Amino acid sequence: MDKSVAALTPVVENSKDWQRISPIALLFFTERLIKFFVSNLVAFLPALYFGYDGLKENPQLGLAIIVGILLFICLTTFLNYYFFQYRLTQDHIEIRSGVFSKKHINLPFSKIQNVKLEQPIYYRPFNYTCLQLDTAGSAKQEAQIVALKVDFAEQLKKEILAQHSLTHHTESPDDSAELTPDAVENEIILNTRSIADLVIHGITNNRIWIFLGGLAPFFDNIASYIVSTFSDFGINIEQLLTFSDKPMWQITLYAVTLTFLILLPFIFFSIAGSVITFYHYTLSKVGDRYIRRSGLLTKYEVSMRLSRLQMVIRQQDWLDLLLKRINLKFEQANNVLTQHQAGAQNNRIIVPSIFAHQCAALVDDVYPNNQMMTIAYQRISKRFLLRNLVFILLPLYSLVAVFLTVTGKTQLLWGITPLAIFAALLIFMRWYRWGYASDDNYIYIRRGFFGVDYLCFEHYKVQQVKFKQSWFQQRHQLCSISVVLAAGAINLPFIKADKGSAMLDEVLYQVESSGKSWM
Repeated sequence: MDKSVAALTPVVENSKDWQRISPIALLFFTERLIKFFVSNLVAFLPALYFGYDGLKENPQLGLAIIVGILLFICLTTFLNYYFFQYRLTQDHIEIRSGVFSKKHINLPFSKIQNVKLEQPIYYRPFNYTCLQLDTAGSAKQEAQIVALKVDFAEQLKKEILAQHSLTHHTESPDDSAELTPDAVENEIILNTRSIADLVIHGITNNRIWIFLGGLAPFFDNIASYIVSTFSDFGINIEQLLTFSDKPMWQITLYAVTLTFLILLPFIFFSIAGSVITFYHYTLSKVGDRYIRRSGLLTKYEVSMRLSRLQMVIRQQDWLDLLLKRINLKFEQANNVLTQHQAGAQNNRIIVPSIFAHQCAALVDDVYPNNQMMTIAYQRISKRFLLRNLVFILLPLYSLVAVFLTVTGKTQLLWGITPLAIFAALLIFMRWYRWGYASDDNYIYIRRGFFGVDYLCFEHYKVQQVKFKQSWFQQRHQLCSISVVLAAGAINLPFIKADKGSAMLDEVLYQVESSGKSWM
């Protein structure tokens, strides 16, 4: 390691020797493997549920399974560490990794768009970090060196970005300034988040249904455990939940209290996740590069060049609307493809729970002269409701109702009817939220259900357009359009055909005439 550090001054010199990472990387590989098991826990829940009784009767089998898993983790961790090597040349970085499936990456510095540092809590006492490298158009993280000294990683990061800046300046003099060592001194802090902001973000972005869905197979066991636990304290839950002899106000109070007690642990869990992810949050700017730093247990640093920005999303769940908060997201190339993966939130430029004036300032900084916060949106056609409610939902509900009536299972209608009403409400809210607008430079899309998202992107960022008409739409001079950016596809259904055609014509004209690159 010291040898490599010395070789990097002032530039990376050619080296034929493969370098090994520090043994502290064993902790990193162990954590990654444990995260894999946890993220796939839902897939193992059915097996755990059906094998639970057998494990209780035969605890030795459970112990053997636990020992086997621990041995597997230890062996896999050591092999991942042993086969991980890297080598630096003057303008390339090479990485070899993999146990059974070998992987060899040869990455030129000139192709690297983002360099990110990630420092888990167990690295901090030893002053180590992970170096992550992204390339243009990559749908996932290209490469990473999982254990480098912080000083060396910072020096290597500056060297990579400096060479990238020099290469692209030579090829394109109009390209924006890169993050060079001298530019770091001019870093500007655009936004910070307090603990109170993170608590609000945790409350408004609570995903309780994910946990409830995972716990569904164990509801009976959980309910029995709760009843037994309260019985130990002299509280008879079954008697409390007998409503026949209680007034309505008491029933309502019980229902509200029980709901609050059920939700409270999940709310605390969501708040803890928000604080852990966004602790000490800062969004800063150096030249044309935006940098997000945050993290309590693991410190994350994510950077994005302005030219790499594909779309800005102003997002509000229903609680955000009540509290007048906004989550602002800067979508990069192919970011939508990975946003649902585990840990994806840590690799994105997101500004959580900000106020409207803060959102406007940040959007104006990246998209001057935009009207995202003020423009009037035109709603899609009401025939969207006609198709989905009258031609799809109503016939399906009628068929099910007739079938249940004929088979003598009319009592099931009490369960089917509320579901149909809720589906109809979702369809109505979908239509109510869906809107669009455009000006000379930007396209604006509004969508959502009970919450609402506002999307804004530049015309010339579009890579592909689609104009679609079904027989039903053609008859009523309607269409559906789709635009594809490097961050993913955006669909807009049931708009006037002449407006959809004009919007796509303007987009194609801007793409052809502007001469600007989408990256």
